[in-house]
Amino acid sequence: MTLIDDTRARLGAIGAWLPSAPLQPPPDVERAATRRLADAGYRSVWSGEGPGSREVFAHFGDLLATVPDVVLGAGIANAWLRRATTAYKGGATLAQAHPGRFVLGIGVGHAVQAAQLGEDYRPIDRMRAYLSEMDTAAAGNPSTVAFPRVLAAVGPKMLELSRDHADGAHPFAQPVSHTPYARGILGPDKLLIPQQTVLLGSREDARESVRRRVAQLREYSVTVYLAGWKRLGYTDADIAGPSDRFVDDLVLWGDAATIAKRVGEILDAGADHVLLTPSAVTFESTVDALAELAPAVLR
Repeated sequence: MTLIDDTRARLGAIGAWLPSAPLQPPPDVERAATRRLADAGYRSVWSGEGPGSREVFAHFGDLLATVPDVVLGAGIANAWLRRATTAYKGGATLAQAHPGRFVLGIGVGHAVQAAQLGEDYRPIDRMRAYLSEMDTAAAGNPSTVAFPRVLAAVGPKMLELSRDHADGAHPFAQPVSHTPYARGILGPDKLLIPQQTVLLGSREDARESVRRRVAQLREYSVTVYLAGWKRLGYTDADIAGPSDRFVDDLVLWGDAATIAKRVGEILDAGADHVLLTPSAVTFESTVDALAELAPAVLR
């Protein structure tokens, strides 16, 4: 069995994606939440590395050691925050300590972070060089246990890089129409692990969630998501409204059964593993919503 096939089997269909800072709780609270989600049936739990969050490899080392029966994914380890050689060694260390239970997602963050470090924001160039440096480190010091790496990929060039130099893609904050688009570029043999926002509530609740997301992306100059939405056919008016069509595609809203049906449509469109993130204002309410959704989405 290949690494990708093994990863698909271990992940199953549905996982949970938990927020990092500013909602990330103390470590003991996150350990308990991860245990609760594993007990509810989620096959994987992911979280990212944003401004103010914990360092991703130390963070997941703690969770892997304390919640031993769930796959954990970094979504994502920020390529501006450490050398690629260090990222490879961190991933290899966790894989050797916890075989088959760690997926390394890598991304280039956003332009504000690059500017803070005095770096030019050229995502494709940065990621291509980063992967090459990781590969050089792996060739010189091969890990005894392989681990998958997936890229935070939205646009065609990053998806092609995911196909040609990684094990797949981990798109974030994309509408449901992105899944068939991404699968078309990746082909059938690579992992496709999209993050999907869900909301137990009405379309108007979802509309407000989208407004907050768009404002946050503009604040941090994350233009790649805005450009990706337009590439899929959403207009400036759709995004600014936001329109019903855009809201319905960016957030799966409604009752648990409705959300479960729509998650199934994403899997049918080519996703290997869908990571659910409830639109919630606290970490605790995020976990509560995932637990409430579990009986419907994990059937």
